[in-house]
Amino acid sequence: MNSNATRIEAHVWRISLVVIIGAIMSILDTTIVNVALATLGRDLHAGISEIQWVVTGYMLSLAAVIPITGWAAERFGAKNVYIVSLGLFTTASALCGLANSTTELIFFRVLQGVGGGMILPIGQLMMAQAAGPERMGRVMSIVAVPAMLAPILGPTIGGLIVDNASWRWIFYVNVPIGAIAIIAALRTLPRAERTNPGSLDYRGLALMSVGLPLLTYGLAEVGTTGSFTATEVVFPLLAGLGLIALFAVHALRVPRPLLNLRLYRRPTFSSASIAMFCLGAALFGGMILLPLYWQGVRHESVVDTGLLTAPQGLGMALVMPLAGRLTDRMGGGPLALFGVTVTTIATIPFGLIGAHTSVAWLSVAMLVRGMGIGFAFMPAMAAAFASLERSELPQATPQLNVLQRVGGSIGTAVLAVVLQRALVGVNTVEGAASAYGTAFWASAILTALAIIPCVVLVRAERAARALKGAEAAASAETRSEAVAA
Repeated sequence: MNSNATRIEAHVWRISLVVIIGAIMSILDTTIVNVALATLGRDLHAGISEIQWVVTGYMLSLAAVIPITGWAAERFGAKNVYIVSLGLFTTASALCGLANSTTELIFFRVLQGVGGGMILPIGQLMMAQAAGPERMGRVMSIVAVPAMLAPILGPTIGGLIVDNASWRWIFYVNVPIGAIAIIAALRTLPRAERTNPGSLDYRGLALMSVGLPLLTYGLAEVGTTGSFTATEVVFPLLAGLGLIALFAVHALRVPRPLLNLRLYRRPTFSSASIAMFCLGAALFGGMILLPLYWQGVRHESVVDTGLLTAPQGLGMALVMPLAGRLTDRMGGGPLALFGVTVTTIATIPFGLIGAHTSVAWLSVAMLVRGMGIGFAFMPAMAAAFASLERSELPQATPQLNVLQRVGGSIGTAVLAVVLQRALVGVNTVEGAASAYGTAFWASAILTALAIIPCVVLVRAERAARALKGAEAAASAETRSEAVAA
């Protein structure tokens, strides 16, 4: 492989840095507010059923806006959409801090989600376009770090802010970061290239912008009700799935749909996408269990809980750069398969967890589990992007983000139900610890399910390389015959 062709230029790293700033800000906000819900309810005189919409409204607006990012990037230019998204997110953050009622806070959180939903997919798009397929792994490994660390660091940072300052600073902290990100984007990002994506697929937008939030809401309600059969769960789930199914039929019939589902005809892209969906379910679903265990069974504080979950994030961060380099050399499939296997094995100790299990032992297991996640998640993402033509990237990035979020929501919902049912009738600490062990066994099964698409991804990449080699050989033979003639 030509080292000059695969060397990453300075401008690519500068683009990556700008994207990371925006990614940290938007992803942290999905978790940083969770630890402040009780404080928000007390200060704004609202019950949990009302104040939880501060989180749910943000999640729903994130889900609603993601499908439109590909069309918007092509129509208005990725840089322009990215800067507008940053501006909306930052402004809405300031307004959230100024809110004086629950209604105001929920409304401003929805606005914040509209901005935040576009930041990450547009950032990934610009990085993918700048990196090219040969350097995709190394570049994507950089932006994946904040995506992995945010769910772990969010509660810790939120706890520190709530303990030492007003809850309003959970939102105000975004303002200077957002200003820095906007200035850096204006100065660093390449000139926005516009293409003609055609008219917006309004029918597809209507189906997805209603169907996806309904599905997300239904899954979120599973955690609240503790059941998949409650009316609050069944109706939005069925309605959401029905609208998404109608969108799929519509998207395969029109020439320029909102999301190009024809990309899934490519074995490499489809298998990598399914792997990311399963990994999202395993990763984000498992992340709800550890904090609950530390607080509910071991009675640790919010800040200490965040620190005790840090080894998993550290494990991810340690292997990300190596995983990126190896992905560029070997392809994403073998690494994703290795990472999923390690993650599954490292989850088994948590299935055996007790009320007094050694903190050091659990920390080592979390470190290894984080390493496995680091080797699995980013290579699968890089494989999906590397299988595409440059012109297809705007269509693919929103789809991959939708899959990650829905996978995470499903994993969270499933494990929440398993845990709640395991805790029924439990009145001892050891019994509670055993219930968490049951939930962790379910988490291990969810993780193991990701092995299947990873095996398919390995085979699809191998077939793609063989086809490319055959085409190159045929092209060389044609050229030699032409020269001989």
